[in-house]
Amino acid sequence: MFKEFKEFAMKGSLVDMATGIIIGAAFGTVVKSLVDDVLMPPIGMLMGGVDFSNLFAVIKEGATAAPYASVEAAAEAGAVTINYGVFINNIISFLVVALAIFFVIKAVNKAKREEEQEEAPAEPPATEVLLGEIRDLLKK
Repeated sequence: MFKEFKEFAMKGSLVDMATGIIIGAAFGTVVKSLVDDVLMPPIGMLMGGVDFSNLFAVIKEGATAAPYASVEAAAEAGAVTINYGVFINNIISFLVVALAIFFVIKAVNKAKREEEQEEAPAEPPATEVLLGEIRDLLKK
């Protein structure tokens, strides 16, 4: 049973998948930082100093009455909130990841096409094929 598990665990596709998951998690961290620390501050500034991660709606007030200065203040007061600003940040993160993956896959597909074109033997022009067939017929 251990031998079968070892064979399963060491299959190339499983190792490739595990590597992809690990790199994907690290990539997600980088993208989150890109969105939160690089993209959102200037976008928020252009929109009048809005901090998207701090946009929320209070569903139920907590021990102290609203308004709350931040999501954290609302949570400390025990208020129930819908944090739609965090959702906006997550949508932007998703779009950045999707765009980055699109460009990576586009580059890989282009490289594969170029490699296939280099490997494929060049077909002779149609006139040479036709002349070859005529020669074969004349030899008979």
